[in-house]
Amino acid sequence: MWLVYALLSAVMAALVALFGKIGLKDLDANAATAIRSVIMAVFLVAVVFVQGRSEQLGEILANRKALLFIVLSGTAGALSWLFYFIALKNGKVSQVGPIDKLSVVFAVLLALLFLGEKISLVNGIGIALIAVGAILAALN
Repeated sequence: MWLVYALLSAVMAALVALFGKIGLKDLDANAATAIRSVIMAVFLVAVVFVQGRSEQLGEILANRKALLFIVLSGTAGALSWLFYFIALKNGKVSQVGPIDKLSVVFAVLLALLFLGEKISLVNGIGIALIAVGAILAALN
C-alpha cells in the first residue's frame, strides 16, 4: 500500500505546482502560501476528527520530544512551501519542480547521516540519477 500512497502523493504534489503557478499570477507568494496553509490545517484537522482520532492530538501535545520534532518538521515544511511558492512565482514549473525533487536526495543523505539508514548500491545509483535528472531537467 505504501507505493499507492507514494504515487498519490506525487500526483497531488504535481497538482500543487500546477495550481500554485496559476494561482500566484499577480499575487504575493507568501500571502498565498499563508492562505494555502490555513486551508491545509482546516482540512487535516477535519480528517483527524472524521477518522475519530482526535484523542491522539492530546497524546502528541503531551509528548514533549515528539512535539518538538513535529514543530521542527512543521517549521521546515512551512519554509519549504514559502521558498517553493516564491520559486514558482519567479520560475517555470518545468524548472522549479525538478529542483524541488532534490529534496528526495537530501532526505536520503540526511537519513544516512543522522538516522544511520543504509542503502544498497542500486538505491544509491537511483538517488544519483534523481540528482542528475533534476539538474538536467532544470537547465534551460
